[in-house]
Amino acid sequence: MMWLTGTNGDGGRRAAACLAASVTFCLALAGPAQAQEPDRIFDKSTVWRPLTPNDKLVVYGIDDPAVAGVACWYTQPEKGGIKGTLGLAEDVSDISLACRQVGPVQFKDKVKQGEVVFSERRSLIFKSMQIVRGCDARRNTLIYMVYSDRVIQGSPKNSTSAVPLAPWGTEPPPKCADFVK
Repeated sequence: MMWLTGTNGDGGRRAAACLAASVTFCLALAGPAQAQEPDRIFDKSTVWRPLTPNDKLVVYGIDDPAVAGVACWYTQPEKGGIKGTLGLAEDVSDISLACRQVGPVQFKDKVKQGEVVFSERRSLIFKSMQIVRGCDARRNTLIYMVYSDRVIQGSPKNSTSAVPLAPWGTEPPPKCADFVK
């Protein structure tokens, strides 16, 4: 208890300042806020648990916020059990990805290679999932990659999907290279 009270009577203030700094640091590690919530499409149980929620594979859909006419779907495992119910389970990095052209493609603004399309925390503090986008100018194709990362050590697990830009109706497709910063 000596570290809480200190020797000069200001230990309570020091402990509160230390706690505030820790919380601020943890929030900074959580990453940027996501622009949109993904749509939960469906789930499939993979591990039955008698008294708590099952482990599941869950399919989510999300629209590219900078490129109208392109959507992505990703499947990720979600832990059940007591830790999963309390939000304390660290989800594994096995995430699959599929992206498709779902309408006429229109770039809303210039985009950067490797720009984050969607980000989500995968554990209480240290792990997140990212979907990033790039442009293969030679093939006029948008490339999407999903991966997870940790503060201390990254994860090599990833998945990639390609969306060749095709005409929609009578309009020719835009050239993704014209919209890369």
